[in-house]
Amino acid sequence: MVRMKNAKPMPIDFSAPSNEVAQRLIGAIVTFDGVGGRIVETEAYDREDPASHSFSGPTPRNASMFGPPAHAYVYRSYGIHWCLNFVCREAGHGAGVLIRAIEPLVGLDLMRERRGLEPVKLLCSGPGRVAQALGITQQHNGMSLLEAPFDIEAPEQAFEIVTGPRIGISKAMDVPWRFGLAGSKFVSKPFPKAST
Repeated sequence: MVRMKNAKPMPIDFSAPSNEVAQRLIGAIVTFDGVGGRIVETEAYDREDPASHSFSGPTPRNASMFGPPAHAYVYRSYGIHWCLNFVCREAGHGAGVLIRAIEPLVGLDLMRERRGLEPVKLLCSGPGRVAQALGITQQHNGMSLLEAPFDIEAPEQAFEIVTGPRIGISKAMDVPWRFGLAGSKFVSKPFPKAST
């Protein structure tokens, strides 16, 4: 695990490389139709990354990932859960950031209804949970992140970020492109402790 501070607060440039965008999103507030919270965990993926959906080129399933930046790429994981990604880089490149966890801040009653549970800590602690709590489905694939019903506010302060290997992949498992808000109890899984 590596600890660092994210850059001086500034607007999020979705045309940047996905590993940079993934870090800039830590601490950002994302809402969808008025429901959401603070992003506390992300994972970056790139066309040159064997773990990425875009690695083998465009398909009907991943077409949105090759679209313009600042759009949603929504896919179904294990045939069960929808997952929300933010497209990065230039159109045609094929890069994105998976939103792994958010700290719920607004619309908690609706999140609880959608998720069928009470504990706030479990509402959005995992990519499938994020999409379900926010009401994100395949019909939102390809939508602009810069227009309603999405609203994304860049962090207004610097946050300490932890990094580690991504979760649930079988290729490029050692690439440290999972990023989290240090100390957050809302991440999907703890980050490995730094070795001394």
